Parts: sequence; structure tokens; C-alpha cells
Amino acid sequence: MWDVMFWPIVACVLLPWLLVYLGLHVVQRGIIFIDIAMAQMASLGICVALLFRVDLQSPATFAIALSFTLIGAAIFSVTGKRTSQVPQEAVIGIAYVVAAAAAVLLLSRAAEGDEQIKQMLVGNILLVTPLEVWKCFGLFAAVGVLHFIFRKNFLLVSYDRDGAYAKGLRVRWWDFFFYAAFGLVVTSFVRIAGVLLVFSYLIVPAVCGINLAGSLSRRLLVGWFIALIGGVGGLFFSFWWDLPSGAAIVCTFGALLIVVSAISVLIPKRPTQAPTES
Repeated sequence: MWDVMFWPIVACVLLPWLLVYLGLHVVQRGIIFIDIAMAQMASLGICVALLFRVDLQSPATFAIALSFTLIGAAIFSVTGKRTSQVPQEAVIGIAYVVAAAAAVLLLSRAAEGDEQIKQMLVGNILLVTPLEVWKCFGLFAAVGVLHFIFRKNFLLVSYDRDGAYAKGLRVRWWDFFFYAAFGLVVTSFVRIAGVLLVFSYLIVPAVCGINLAGSLSRRLLVGWFIALIGGVGGLFFSFWWDLPSGAAIVCTFGALLIVVSAISVLIPKRPTQAPTES
């Protein structure tokens, strides 16, 4: 058992911390489905690599997938206007649907297309290798350092957009930097976990943290705990009951969100305020 489960458990322990933090930004910005759209664009790049018979574990495949997510980053940073008649969620939804449809079209030309569609959606984290875990962790650490260095600007743009404009920040450029770093993280993780698990790791722990805590640091702690329980718990459920690992983890996150939502109803509500770094 432990021979099979060790590295998937390590992945579920080492990798979610940055996903939870980015998820808090995404929820605050009100662009909930941008993560699944970016993940789908990364998957579209992987499908292109598959069609041209490029090794899916090669740097070339990663570069192709990343290029598609960077295109998405550019689109979403340009469409995120301060005032617009078209909500950005509409653009994000269109990008997701088109990317998903294009991926299906590409995979229809590949001999193993049906299996790849399943892999693209739910992944198989049980097959993760030590090299994949450490490469992903190293990338996450680099992005985490970037966010720490520029945390004041990133937090201001996400939590007080009008204040960012008032301070003279070039908000669209900071949006692009955020989405580009976000794309790096998503491209790396989607190859391990699939589109649905990327969405769950980014959104469910963040929502749980927001429901139970006020400050940013406490929301992160709650989110990290939920991510740990959901990931490791889902892995054990998938192993014990012989279920697809990605789908089991997603459903475990759904159950945890229901429990946390019920608990949050019983907690006295405090006045809403923008989270701080402490």
C-alpha cells in the first residue's frame, strides 16, 4: 500500500499551499472559473503536443501548454476592464468552452483520444513520480517567492481594485503578471491532477477559509488544512474502494465544503472587512 501511496501523499502535502493562496485571490476577484479555464487551455496545449506525437513528459510539451495559458493570461488581463458592459466571467466561460471543444476535436484525431479526454479531466495522481513532485514543488516555490516580494501590489489589485487605480498602479500589467504566474502553476499541476482537481484545489479550500476566518493568514491556515484533509482523505478513499483518484478527491472536497458551510452557519458573523496579511 505505502509503495503506491507514498508519493501521491507527498504531492498532496507539499503542493496545495500555493493553490490555496491563489484561490483566495481568484475568489476575491470574483472570477471563479478562471482557474478551470486556464487549466483547460493548458490541457489544450497538451492535446496539441499529443497530436504531434511529442513526449508528454518532455519540456517541449510543457512549453506548448504554457504558451496556451499565457495566451489566456493576455486575454484575461485585457478584458478585465474597470467598467465594461460584458462581465469578465462571460469571456472566461467562452474561453473555457472553446478550449474544451478544441481539445475534443484534437483528441478525436488521436488513437488514444478517449483515454486522454478522461485523463485531461480527472488525471491520476496515484501515478505521480518523485521527479514530477519535486519539479512542481520547485516551480511553486519560485512563484510563491514572486508573490511574497510583490505581495502588497498583488493584494491591492485583488482586494481593493479602485485603491490600486487611485495609487497609480498599472492594474492591467499586474493582472497579466498574476495570470502569467497563475498559468505556470496551473500548467504544472494539471499534468499531474487533471482539470477538475485543479479547480477543486484552488476554489474549495479558499471558500472554506473565507467562510470560517476573517484575516488572510487565518484563511490560509483553514484552506491549507482543508486541502490536506481533502487530498489525503480522497486518496485513501480511492485506494480502499478502487475508485479513480481524481474524482474521489474532488468528491471529498465537495463533502468537506458542505460540512464547513454548515459549521459557518453556527458561527456568529463578524463585520465584513478586507483581509490583512496578519
